[in-house]
Amino acid sequence: MARNSIKRGKLVRKFGQNIFGNAKYDRLLKRKPKPPGAQMRRGRKRISEFGKQLIEKQKLKFSYGLSEKQFRNLFFKAKSKKGVTGDNMLVMLEQRLDSVLYRAGFACSRNQARQLATHGQFLLNDRRVDIPSIQLRPGDVLKVRPKKNVVDLCRRLLSENSIREIPEWIGVSPDDLTVSVHAVPPADKIPVIAEIQLIVEYYSK
Repeated sequence: MARNSIKRGKLVRKFGQNIFGNAKYDRLLKRKPKPPGAQMRRGRKRISEFGKQLIEKQKLKFSYGLSEKQFRNLFFKAKSKKGVTGDNMLVMLEQRLDSVLYRAGFACSRNQARQLATHGQFLLNDRRVDIPSIQLRPGDVLKVRPKKNVVDLCRRLLSENSIREIPEWIGVSPDDLTVSVHAVPPADKIPVIAEIQLIVEYYSK
């Protein structure tokens, strides 16, 4: 699958916001607060309403590491569900396997979580899974594969990410390296880095 080739540092500077959550990008924004190439531009270009919608869509898409096709498909799945489309989108993004691994502290970034998932390093309900986009539901249990190098890596990652706050809708057991999904993530408790309504408007045209 094709992945975005733009360096993450440039994306963070372009949006003027740490969309990846890693502390190193906060430090980057302090050192280089202006967008790439800003010194070559003159004046400030007015952004149209469509431009604003596009920016918000790109921020959320890049944050979760999805391709345009994946993100668009997710929107229409969210729209087909009952409830508010924007809330449904956020919930579905958080229920992805790679997102759950990231929130649980088994990875320093969603990109790393996706890599661990793709390599089949976790068992979902005692069955090996290698699809990062698979949706987890209440009652599901993730467990690290019983391979020494994988176990050692995951223990180290959990230790490094121990200061990260774990959402109430999942439970993590550092001793046996498991993640339990207790509930559907509440949309109002999900950290938001983009204006969801503008994204809904972008795809609703």
